[in-house]
Amino acid sequence: MPSPYRAIFAAPGSKAFSAAGFLGRMPLSMMGVGIVVMISQLSGRYGLAGALSATLALSAAAVGPQVSRLVDRHGQGRVLRPAALIAVGAVGGLLVCAQQGAPDWTLFVFAAGAGCVPSVGAMVRARWAALYRGRPRELHTAYSWESIADEVCFIFGPIISIGLSTSWFPEAGPLLAALFLLMGVFWLTAQRATEPVPHPREEHSGGSPLRSRGLRVLVAAFVATGAIFGGVDVVTVAFAEEQGNKAAASLVLAVYALGSCLAGAVFGLLHVRGEPARRWLLGVCVMAVSMIPLLLAGNLLFLAVALFVAGLSVAPTMVTTMALVEAHVPRTKLTEGMTWTSTGLAVGVALGSSAAGWAVDAAGAGAGYAVPVAAGALAAAVAFPGYRRLARPAPTQGGRGADGRSDEHGIKSADEERVA
Repeated sequence: MPSPYRAIFAAPGSKAFSAAGFLGRMPLSMMGVGIVVMISQLSGRYGLAGALSATLALSAAAVGPQVSRLVDRHGQGRVLRPAALIAVGAVGGLLVCAQQGAPDWTLFVFAAGAGCVPSVGAMVRARWAALYRGRPRELHTAYSWESIADEVCFIFGPIISIGLSTSWFPEAGPLLAALFLLMGVFWLTAQRATEPVPHPREEHSGGSPLRSRGLRVLVAAFVATGAIFGGVDVVTVAFAEEQGNKAAASLVLAVYALGSCLAGAVFGLLHVRGEPARRWLLGVCVMAVSMIPLLLAGNLLFLAVALFVAGLSVAPTMVTTMALVEAHVPRTKLTEGMTWTSTGLAVGVALGSSAAGWAVDAAGAGAGYAVPVAAGALAAAVAFPGYRRLARPAPTQGGRGADGRSDEHGIKSADEERVA
C-alpha cells in the first residue's frame, strides 16, 4: 500500500471500520442491478424491472437523510441496526413476491420498504472526518480510499449479483446483497471507539443542511450524475442480452468501475492544490462528455473500452464532492449532509434506470444510451452556474473552509449566514 494510504490506517480502529463499511456498501452496487436481472429473468419485462429499481432508489432517497439525521443526533449504534433490519425484511418480502408471481403492486410496496437501507458510505466518511478533522491532507487521502472502496464494490458487486442471478437462481443476487448489508452494519456499529460523537437536538439549530446553497448545487448535480449511472446499468444489461451474452454485462460494468477505481487510487496519492470547486466543475464536464461514445458502441468490446475511459473521471469527482460537502455543511450535520449527496445520486439512479428501462422496451438497447448522454448534459448545465456558489469560502462550525483551512472560531457557514 502506498505510504499516504498506509499513514491514514495508523489510527486505531480505522482498518476495522473501513472494512465493515466496505461490506455494508456492497448492496449499493448489487441490489438495483440484481432486481433488474431478477425481474427480467422471471418476467422478461425491463420496464417493470427499471421501475422497481427506481422505486427502491427513490425510497432510499426519501428515507436516507432522515436516518442520517437521527444518526447525527443519537449515534450510529442506536439507529443503524433497526434501519438495516427493516430494509432486509422488505427485501425478503420482495424476493418472495417476485418468485411467487404476486401482483405487481406488492413488488412496489416491498421495494419501497427496502429503501430504509442506511447510507453506510456516509457513516464511514463521517468517522474519517471525525478522526482527521483539521488535517486536510489525511482527509483527502481517506476520502480517496473510500472512493476506491466504492468502486471496488461496483467492480465485484455487479459480477456477483448478475452472475448468481443468471447462473444459480434469479433471486440470488438481491438475497446476498441483503446479507452483506446486515453483516456490514452490525460489524460497523459494534465499533464504538471510532463512532462520531452524536449531537443532541439542541445543537441542531438552523434547520436542514440543505439551507446551504453550495450543498443544493452538489445535490442537484448528483441527481443528474445518478441518472448517468442508473441509465448505464440498465442499458448495459439489455445491450449484453442483445449481443447474446447477458452475463457479460457484469464484466462490462466492472470495467467501468475499474477505470474509476484506478483514477481514485492515483488521485489519493496527489497533494492536490488549487480551488476544489474548479476541479469539481472539470470532473462533471468530463463525465458528461465521456458518455457520448456509448452511442457508437456496436459490440461489447467497444462498450467496455468506452466505459473504462468514462470511469476515469468518476472517483476524483466524488472525492472532491465530499470535500466540498464538508466545507459547506456544519459539523453537527455532516452525516446528513453527506447523505443528501447520496440521496441526489439515488434519485438520479431511479430516474435514469426507469427512463432507460422504458427506452430499451421502446427502441432497443442502442437507443437507450441516449439516456446517460442526456443526463450528462444536464449535470454540466447544473455545474456551470452552480460553480460560483461552491467557489465562495464557506467555513463550517468547527470544521474547515473550502480552502482547507481550519475554522478555529466555529462560525457558521457563509451559506447559512445568507439564508438565516
